[in-house]
Amino acid sequence: QVRLVESGGGLVQAGGSLTLSCAASGAIFTYTRNTMGWYRQAPGMQRELVASITRGGTTVYVDSVKGRFTISRDNAKNTVYLQMNSLKPEDTAVYCCNADTLHGNYWGQGTQVTVSA
Repeated sequence: QVRLVESGGGLVQAGGSLTLSCAASGAIFTYTRNTMGWYRQAPGMQRELVASITRGGTTVYVDSVKGRFTISRDNAKNTVYLQMNSLKPEDTAVYCCNADTLHGNYWGQGTQVTVSA
């Protein structure tokens, strides 16, 4: 079965760093179109796309994280990462991994990131 499993969330103080990982099972990373993305949703807020990366490495970031977050992928390991630096309290949210492919749209269960002031 297709599965996306996130890890790396936790509690960090403002200014700190965290790295999120999303490990994909199945053949998602072999698909010709398999854009991977990190979304986040805070309580009372709409879900937003934080960053995405195509199989070829083209990236997109929401303005609020540009220069602080870096999305990357290791196709050999079927894993996508989100390196988060200079974290701010407003980054607090549940972060979910997403795979957008011609075969379907897949979601991980989410991992909590909490940034204390």
